[in-house]
Amino acid sequence: MGKRARTRARRRDRRPVLLVGGVLGLSLIAGAALAEWHGTGGGAGREPGIAAESPLGARAPLPVATPATPPSKPGKDSAHDVPASGPGTFTTAKASGSPVGSSGPLWRYKVLVEDGADVSPREAATEIEAILAHPRSWAAHGRGRFQLVSGDDDADVTIKIATPATTDRLCASTGGTHGELNCEVVDGVVVNLKRWVTGSPQYDGPPAEYRHLIINHEIGHMIGFHQHMSCPGPGKAAPVMMQQIKGLHGCTSNAWPYAADGTFVMGPSVP
Repeated sequence: MGKRARTRARRRDRRPVLLVGGVLGLSLIAGAALAEWHGTGGGAGREPGIAAESPLGARAPLPVATPATPPSKPGKDSAHDVPASGPGTFTTAKASGSPVGSSGPLWRYKVLVEDGADVSPREAATEIEAILAHPRSWAAHGRGRFQLVSGDDDADVTIKIATPATTDRLCASTGGTHGELNCEVVDGVVVNLKRWVTGSPQYDGPPAEYRHLIINHEIGHMIGFHQHMSCPGPGKAAPVMMQQIKGLHGCTSNAWPYAADGTFVMGPSVP
């Protein structure tokens, strides 16, 4: 997971440092249904300076996507079909969209998938766009605007979905991901393909829901939440900035920064 503190202004003339990879086949389900998986839980509080019900602007929130299970192939994890390593080359999603969110800085991002990952870059980009447009995510609450851009356009952020071995290499400067974790790096996010496809053993929800946690957590670091949070109390919702893959410590799984009533889900900062 990313721990690097950084402050940076958006630079539209900057080329992306990282690229991202795709997701699996999509079968759309209503975002509202996912929002009811765990309820509002506890540990929620009004985030200082953030409006609870900021509109998304002209575009309504996109629905959340669920991947189809791919056919198994030789040489992969027999249980989950995830390759342990790849060539280290990436394909950029040829997809773009309008900005989501109505306030805050505009972050233009592109998505790439490591070659051989058996995920479609376009479908991955579409799902990430839906995650960032979710009514319980950052954009809906004034934490910034996010716009998907295609491979030929300049981007402020790159989101790269990579095999575990490639993730470890790209995230080496962050302290190591050990074939299991994701990370935030300079100018981008690296998503571990294993986590994207299989979710987490500690997370009480499907991989499609866990992907919200991956993106919201790493983007949270990028927009200024540099420190991790811990569980606010038994039975309460885990903050999205908590490293939930390392254990819930009495909290319930939660993939969104905000509760259904618009309050910010928070917990004590980890030193």
